[in-house]
Amino acid sequence: MSALLTYFPLSGQIKVEKWKVFEVIIKGPSTGNPFTDVQLSADFTQGDQKVTVDGFYDGRGIYRIRFMPGSEGAWNYITSSNIKSLSNKKGRLICTSAMPGNHGQVVVKDSLYFAYADGTPHHSFGTTSYAWVLQGDSLANITLRTLAKGYFNKLRMCIFPKSYNYNTNEPQLYPFEGKPLTEWDFTRFNPAYFQNIEKRIRQLDSLGIEADLIVFHPYDRWGFSKMGTDNDNRYVKYIIARFAAFKNVWWSMANEYDLIKPGKNWEEIIRLFADKDPYQHLRSIHHCVKMYDHRNPLLTHVSTQSDRTYEARELRIKYRKPVIYDECKYEGNIFLSWGCLTPQAMVDKFWQGVVNGAYVGHSECYTNEQPFGYAKESKSVLWWSHGGELKGQSPERIKFLQTIIQQAPAELSPAKIWNEGGVDYGCVKSKEDYYLVYFPITCQLRGAELKLPAQNKYTIEIIDTWNMTIQKLPTLYSGKCLIELPANKVVALRIVKV
Repeated sequence: MSALLTYFPLSGQIKVEKWKVFEVIIKGPSTGNPFTDVQLSADFTQGDQKVTVDGFYDGRGIYRIRFMPGSEGAWNYITSSNIKSLSNKKGRLICTSAMPGNHGQVVVKDSLYFAYADGTPHHSFGTTSYAWVLQGDSLANITLRTLAKGYFNKLRMCIFPKSYNYNTNEPQLYPFEGKPLTEWDFTRFNPAYFQNIEKRIRQLDSLGIEADLIVFHPYDRWGFSKMGTDNDNRYVKYIIARFAAFKNVWWSMANEYDLIKPGKNWEEIIRLFADKDPYQHLRSIHHCVKMYDHRNPLLTHVSTQSDRTYEARELRIKYRKPVIYDECKYEGNIFLSWGCLTPQAMVDKFWQGVVNGAYVGHSECYTNEQPFGYAKESKSVLWWSHGGELKGQSPERIKFLQTIIQQAPAELSPAKIWNEGGVDYGCVKSKEDYYLVYFPITCQLRGAELKLPAQNKYTIEIIDTWNMTIQKLPTLYSGKCLIELPANKVVALRIVKV
C-alpha cells in the first residue's frame, strides 16, 4: 500500500517502505485551468541526495506529489509552486527496509540483463493485453485472477484507448475532458481515467507483474495520436508525475511507432522521459516495419517485433542491450497471420528466443465467432486486447520454461557446444558450469553431437518442452558426446557440471 499524507497545514513524519509510494495531498485552487495554470514540485532530500518530483492536479481541488524512496532512513521535503498556498510545505518521512517480495524497480544489469534494484535477477516473461484497463471491473478482475496463476511477470498495456479489429467498443472513460469522438480539450485531463490506470498498476504490482505502459499508438479514432507537440509533451509530463513513483512501471514510447502519422519527434519524447522521470524507469520503443535505431543511449533495452526470435544473438551484439521480442506473433485462431500461431509454435518461439539470449513476449487471439472469418463488430473477448481468461495451451509451457530459467544461473550468454558443421541450434551457458540447449520444431533430430569441455564431467537432462517432463540420463558426459533424442518430441538439454 502507499503511504498517504494529507497536508493540513503541516504534518509530522510518516513511515513508508523502501520502493513504495509516499504521497503528499494538498488542497489548492480549482478555478481556471489547474492543469496549465499551476506548477507544483517538491524536493526530497537525504544527506547529499536530492530528488525533485513534479506534482499533479487530481481534480476537485486536490493536488498530489508522489515519491518513491530508494534508500532507508529519514527524508525531508519541501514543496515549490507558483501558487502561494501550495508552496513551502515541509515534511519528513522515514523510509523503512523492504519487506520480503519487494525487490524494487527493474533496471539493466551488466548491459545485457535485467535485475531488480536489490540485485535479484529479473527474467522477463511477458504478455500483451492492450486495452484490459478499459474493460470495466468485472472483466478486469477476471484478468487479474488469470494473471495470479503466475504465467507472466510483465504486461504490455496501452494508456490511451485502442481502436482496431476485435476492439471496437467505446471505453467507459476518456483521458481528456470533452465530447466523443473528437471534440477534446487536450489541456484538461480527466483524473478518473488515470486513477483507473494507476489502480491497475497497483494491482499488477501486488502480483509481482511489471506494467509496460505504451505511451502512444496508431490505433486511434479519437485523435489522441495527433494532439500536436505541446499537448503530447504536457501528457507525457502528466503521466510521469502520476505513475513514475510506482516501482513496477516501464515506459514504452509507442506500439508500432512507425505507423503513427504524422510522425513524432521520438528523440525529443525519449529525452523528455529521461529528463523528467526521477527514477529512470526502463525505456523502449516498439516498431512495426522499420526498427528504431536502438543505439540511442537513452533507450534502455531493445523492444522488437519479429517472429525470428533465433536472431537475438545478432541484436545483442549490435546494440549491447537486453533484447525483448515483445511481439513475435500470437497464439490464436483469427484469420490474421499475426494472430493464429499454434500453441506449439508459440512455445517454440519462446524457447528459441531464450536460448539465443533474449526475452520473449506472449499473447493470444482466440475468437468463438467463425475462427477464420472476421467481423469488425466482433463481440469476442480476446486476451490480446481485452484480457479475461486465457484459452490457449502455451501459457503453462511458458511458465514451465520460466521455472527452468529461474533455476539457472543468473546471467546466461549464447554459446556453441556442437561440432563444426552441425545443426545451428540455440544454446546459452554460464561459464563452463551450465548449458541449456534447445532443438527447434524444425530440427527433427534423433541425436545431438555435442562438444563439452573435456576436463569436466556433466549430468544431462532431456526436457520435453511440450509435455513438461524432465528425464535425467544415467551417465556422466564430457568432451565429444552423442546424445540420443526421443522421436517426435521437441526437447531441450540441461547440462550441469558436477
